[in-house]
Amino acid sequence: MVISITDNAQKQIKEMMKDETKESKLRFGIKGGGCSGLSYSLGFDDKVNEELDSVFEINEIPVVIFKQDIPIIENTEIDFKQNMMGGGFSINNPNAIVSCGCGSSFRTKDKVGTPGDC
Repeated sequence: MVISITDNAQKQIKEMMKDETKESKLRFGIKGGGCSGLSYSLGFDDKVNEELDSVFEINEIPVVIFKQDIPIIENTEIDFKQNMMGGGFSINNPNAIVSCGCGSSFRTKDKVGTPGDC
């Protein structure tokens, strides 16, 4: 499996999907930026480009990933954690060799990106 979604994350994503269209899928990937060079992108998308995107069914959630991002996020786990300050998604990427304190910025051995602000 390319990525995994924990049960806690699945519940939160399914709840959030209720406000989206029937065609909406979870889109997960990376973009340049963040203090470590790369940052995660997580949201909903109605469109899939057959040439550029891969579509997966992960823990009963339709997920779209830009094909080019797959080697960078392979084996990543998406979790949702609740604490006294509220809740939020956490990303555990075994390919990241450096992560930022904000938790959304990272760098891999082969992909550095251009550092910026978190």
